Amino acid sequence: MGYQLVKADAKKLFGQWAGQWDVYAPKRMEGEGCFSDTDVVRYGRVYSLEEIEWEKKSDYSFKEVLLPINETLFYFTEEETSVPKGPEKEILVFLRACDGHAVKRLDEIYLKNGFEDFYYRRIREKVSFILMGCPSTCDSGFCASMGTNRWEEYDAYIKPDGDMVFFDIKKEALAKTLAKDFAACASCTVVPDFAGENKEKVTLPKNLSNQSFSLPIWKEYGDRCIGCGRCNFVCPTCTCFSMQDIFYRDNANVGERRRVWASCQIDGYTEMAGGHEYRKSQGERMRFKVMHKIYDYKKRFGVPMCVGCGRCDDVCPEYISYSHCVNRLAKEGQADEE
Repeated sequence: MGYQLVKADAKKLFGQWAGQWDVYAPKRMEGEGCFSDTDVVRYGRVYSLEEIEWEKKSDYSFKEVLLPINETLFYFTEEETSVPKGPEKEILVFLRACDGHAVKRLDEIYLKNGFEDFYYRRIREKVSFILMGCPSTCDSGFCASMGTNRWEEYDAYIKPDGDMVFFDIKKEALAKTLAKDFAACASCTVVPDFAGENKEKVTLPKNLSNQSFSLPIWKEYGDRCIGCGRCNFVCPTCTCFSMQDIFYRDNANVGERRRVWASCQIDGYTEMAGGHEYRKSQGERMRFKVMHKIYDYKKRFGVPMCVGCGRCDDVCPEYISYSHCVNRLAKEGQADEE
């Protein structure tokens, strides 16, 4: 159902939502970018519409709401373990269409991959999603090429426009708040803004040859990559993690086990007991990441893992373009059709 509210009433409505739910959205954090005089847009708790960054694509994805960067799985003593409580309040997350598709990818990994991850599920069940429109395409995104520029599975859509704010609300609990306290609001047809054709275009390889694993591009990119892992941390679909056991200083027999974000691009990620390590070179790691995003995951789940948000291109300190790499792979690694 579509509604329109004057901005003053929309602010009141949002304030009620922020009291009932924990609301997370992209927000501009001044002076917290790579340099002291630069900003960064990343997710955080918001309490008003004004805090939300509507124009610029977030530098970091919504992922850290569903998958905390550092998550305690359980506490332990010599004799017992205990699991910490999950979130008590319902959660609202503002995101764009490409990130909405990324939620599906995370669900496949953590809920439909042979088992259900208890910790992910208990957060996921409490989350509702508010769609943010994309009236224009971002410079580095290629969501249209990935088929992720449109997303209809949202619980609500919000669009500020001048002195008015437009809503398309599907979730009953959100609609009840609107109907109860803003009964005089005008109903209307609200259609989300979705990005059309992107400036950046990507062609996915359909049938890779065996020679694609030894293409010169992997050494080219490997010579440039410094293994910082930033591409993984901003990506909405990367799910790698490591486990850390933390022992307390005041009692070495008591501690906690944490799940911590990890990166397939950094040193030590593939190191095994006994000292063996595979994928030692950055080129091999780059090849693994790209192949997994567009080929391996698709063979298993039917869609590419990558959603074309373009954040990895934006954040790379060596200006390595993932989208250009995929295009080169499609051109140089394609198997001949029989």
